[in-house]
Amino acid sequence: MTHRRYRGFNKLKIEGSEIIKSLPDKNVLFISNHQTYFADVVAMLHVFNASLSGRIDSIKNVGYLWKPKLNIYYVAAKETMKSGILPRILAYAGSVSIERTWRENGMNINRQVKMSDISNIGVALNDGWVITFPQGTTKPFKPVRKGTAHLIKHFKPKVIPIVIDGFRRSFDKKGLMIKKRGILQSMIIKNPLEIDYDNDSVESIMEKIEYAIEQHPSFLKVIPEEVLKAKEKLNVTRQWDF
Repeated sequence: MTHRRYRGFNKLKIEGSEIIKSLPDKNVLFISNHQTYFADVVAMLHVFNASLSGRIDSIKNVGYLWKPKLNIYYVAAKETMKSGILPRILAYAGSVSIERTWRENGMNINRQVKMSDISNIGVALNDGWVITFPQGTTKPFKPVRKGTAHLIKHFKPKVIPIVIDGFRRSFDKKGLMIKKRGILQSMIIKNPLEIDYDNDSVESIMEKIEYAIEQHPSFLKVIPEEVLKAKEKLNVTRQWDF
């Protein structure tokens, strides 16, 4: 049902997917910037399964879904997964639902981390692959949450950075409705992050994540604002999508 969203109505340019086939079957954590609630994750499920069936940087021929990898999970806010019938259905497709400690129902909050949420993510890593969006929001260049760094130090997964672009202009915020057609979406899968699980500090890991998913504040200085505005008018895809 979703294949044409990435190879029909819009196109998906993929780089680096040869890495996927060489990964272990479990304890792999994918970290990525975030642009929509669901379209990002669904695209990754397509790319991962296509790569595992031998399709490098391509999701051509949806036949790769006849035998999908089932132990792929994604971390999502519990309130998001309860926001409608379709999100509730998607939750059964591999959601590890957590309660956000900093925001709920559009309001800033401050509550302690639920240990059961951490435990559930650990269970998912022990069984397979987990996708997470360490900024915890679809807004670009927001700080990485400390929780992701703590998870990495505790569970010691192989960490694979992913950089996506174009999804914000292709879909609505939830990623369920197509907003614009003919958009070139992109997904870059990078080499595993080099982490010293015992000696790297939480802050050091957070900074490595920001650079790896190209959300560190320094990236804002790479492209002048006037260039970004010009590209927006021309509807040209770019790496740092606002």
